Amino acid sequence: MGQKTNPFGFRVGVTEAHKSRWFAPKALFGELLVEDYKIRQFIDKRLNRTPPYAAVSDVYIERTREELTVIVKTARPGQVVGLKGAEIERLTKDLEALTGRKVAIKIIEIKNPEIAARLIAETMGEQLKKRANYRRVVKMRAEAAMQNGAKGIRILMSGRLGGAEIARNFDTRLGSIPLTTLQANIDYAVAHVGTTYGVIGIKVWVYKGLFEQAEDDTTTNAAGGRARARGRR
Repeated sequence: MGQKTNPFGFRVGVTEAHKSRWFAPKALFGELLVEDYKIRQFIDKRLNRTPPYAAVSDVYIERTREELTVIVKTARPGQVVGLKGAEIERLTKDLEALTGRKVAIKIIEIKNPEIAARLIAETMGEQLKKRANYRRVVKMRAEAAMQNGAKGIRILMSGRLGGAEIARNFDTRLGSIPLTTLQANIDYAVAHVGTTYGVIGIKVWVYKGLFEQAEDDTTTNAAGGRARARGRR
């Protein structure tokens, strides 16, 4: 049997904090969980799948009794804010209409998008849609990540690569990926790309070093004041 574990879920509560941060009574929990899912789907569709293509990698959600705070991590904050804040105001109104609550949106800029796993996977997906050579795409992304400070990267593609009759896997690794080390900062993402010859799955693991060595640009305590999960000694 397979022993695969999601690298983020494996570290939640040890070195990583939850992406949804709120407490609710049992009767409300299911409703708020579905609402979180809808918010993430809405933001992904609005900012990643249609113009302005803001390169959003993560969405953090925090709740108080009165207010819902949505923290958006993006490589292009200017696209999210828009001209004189027009885009962010429109997004706030749409989220308030979706949830029926007062919404506040905060933006965190990703200073090094070349080592953000979600953005690497999405970029490769867009290139595959344009019929780029998958071997070349993978090699370029992996080398760019290593040159921009990653300690290791693994990219796994599955599906009808290059339009082949039979689906297969293509696995590339550079550097080290210590998945069993809880103190290792591993960024992981999955993307599904709908091409003309079928769906191709892309998985990306990026090793950024140990948590205790340095605070990474892309790691955040989402509220700006709340501490991240404590590392093991």
